[in-house]
Amino acid sequence: MPAIAIREFADTAVEPYIRGFLHLPTAPNGASLVLSHGAGSNAQAPLLIALAETFSATGFTVLRCDLPYRQVRSFGPPGPGDAARDRAGLKNAVAALEKIVPGSLFLGGHSYGGRQSSMLCADQPDLVSGLLLLSYPLHPPRRPDQQRTQHLPDLRTPTLFVHGTRDPFGSIAELEQALKMIPAKTKLMTVEGAGHDLGFKGKTKREELTATISTAFRGFFTP
Repeated sequence: MPAIAIREFADTAVEPYIRGFLHLPTAPNGASLVLSHGAGSNAQAPLLIALAETFSATGFTVLRCDLPYRQVRSFGPPGPGDAARDRAGLKNAVAALEKIVPGSLFLGGHSYGGRQSSMLCADQPDLVSGLLLLSYPLHPPRRPDQQRTQHLPDLRTPTLFVHGTRDPFGSIAELEQALKMIPAKTKLMTVEGAGHDLGFKGKTKREELTATISTAFRGFFTP
């Protein structure tokens, strides 16, 4: 894998602040990607690091960032009032990365981060060129009646979903039904036997998975 420069990134001139890590490829392809984490995690999540490294190796400039709620609290899930501010933080991160790489820009996230990314794009359809949603939390575990799909009919951003076949936050069949609500181009990539963590539990890494995701991503978004 090509050498990649990784440096801490912060912008405290905007509100909410942007804090995270910037991956700078040796051979930039003019595209960039913002990655955000799940509800109980942060920008140092093994899945996000592996994805950032894989995408950077193919030329993407990647910013994996701590959502605003995580900048305030080092552990625990977001609170009921955090979502709007987290979306504002994602919008700031997109704007910051666009200044660095003024080309095609994509937004991605795992679980909560992906949900907030999709809600942001439903509200602002021209914000980015596409979405990468990993383990979209369709509903709380064992509560299939509490569907998190209200914004999906307004989502007009092309979206690649990556979902494990054993994810308690939504089955493949449930997600396929939800995708029918989205007017934009979508694709579902399934990960056989994986749960909500997509196999990145603890220090476990699945580098072959991130390579597969990268290939599927480029195939989906390249005309």
